[in-house]
Formats: sequence, C-alpha cells, structure tokens
Amino acid sequence: MSHAPVILKPHEPVAERVLLPGDPGRALRLAQQLIDGPRMLNHHRGLWGYSGTAADGELLTIQSTGLGGPSAAAVVAELTTLGARRLIRVGTAAGLGRTPLGALVVAEAAIVADGASRALGAGDRVEADSRLTAALAARATMCGLVASADIHDPVLAAGWIDAGALACDLATAAVLAAAARHGAGGRSRAGGYAGARRARRRGGVGVARGRARRSRCCCVRLSWWPGAGENSGH
Repeated sequence: MSHAPVILKPHEPVAERVLLPGDPGRALRLAQQLIDGPRMLNHHRGLWGYSGTAADGELLTIQSTGLGGPSAAAVVAELTTLGARRLIRVGTAAGLGRTPLGALVVAEAAIVADGASRALGAGDRVEADSRLTAALAARATMCGLVASADIHDPVLAAGWIDAGALACDLATAAVLAAAARHGAGGRSRAGGYAGARRARRRGGVGVARGRARRSRCCCVRLSWWPGAGENSGH
C-alpha cells in the first residue's frame, strides 16, 4: 500500500491518539463532547473525522471507519501512516451467551471469522495485548473471547458461544489485524473491551497494540443484538 492516504483526505493534523467509531454521526457526537472546538479532519467517502484539543490539553483525533472490517482496516492503515500511535475503536457488538446486560467485557482475543482479517494474514484468532488487557480489566465486568465476522448470523453466533465468546461484532478482529500488519513491524499487541445488553446489547471493545513506527492501536465497541429494532450505528 502507498504511504499517501487514499481513503482519507486530511485537512487537519492527525493526533497520536485516535478514537475510531464506525458511524460518522457518532464521530460528530464524540467530537462535540470530547474536543474543545473540533475541526473537521476528513469528510472524504463520508468518513467524518475531527481533530482538536481534549480536556487534558492534548491533541485528540476522532475518525469514523464506516461499517465492517474492510473499511475499518483501511482507515487504521492510513491513520498509522499519518502519525496515529494509539487508536481506540468505538463501535457496536452483540453480547453472547450469559454476558449480562450492561456488562463491560475485556477481550483477551478475537475469533477471526471475517475476510478482511484473513486477507491481512490473521489466523484463527487475534490475541490481545496482556498489558492493555490488564489495564482495561480494572474497570471491566468480564474478560474473555470475542468474535468478528462479515455479517450478524445467529447460526455463527451459536458456534461462538460454544467456543466461549462473550460478544461479537463486524470489526474488532480486522482492526487488530490491521494494527498488526500496518502498525506493528514485529510482534502485534491487542486487547478488547465491551459493554453488553441482551435484547439490545450495548458496549463492546477491542484493543490492539503494535510496534512498527511505534504505533499502538486500540478498539472500543458498543454492542447490540440484531432484530432489536434499533440502528446498530457501527
């Protein structure tokens, strides 16, 4: 891939730390809440992004990734070339099995059931970084496995439950695989975090961390369950 951005056309600097919601509307809402005077970083392809000064006085970027793994992986790859070093994915996931309503789940690994992660060289699972996982676990309800696929499918979900997955989504594995491929020259590091509801589960998170160009990538997700009559807002 060329070092010149193709998906993103940045008008503002990219911070070393980035929040990655899938939904452009969520990116706007987060920017309004977390950045003092947010300035539009990107609007190319409808992927709204914003940069500005956060409450701690440091630069923060919030960049939407679109729906699913391929789009998220492409955005992660370009952000690392633009200077991002710590990325937190904020999106949606479905709580599985006995994951209680409102639980915050730290993902220790993600089951790879999506094409984007496979194309990036991932195996059956993308492992989480133990240090990031430990840091997130201090505020979590549960720690364990999550799953990522190209579609929400109850048949697939049943298998993930049998494998011990606590939540599933469309992008965690791809973001972690992209961090390993583009943000890590050697060993990749990843972790995950989720909050869940049962009929309408909210909150899932995945975190990736890597070393090439000293990048670290984290992903954060909210979760839901399809058919609950609510827009997923990936």
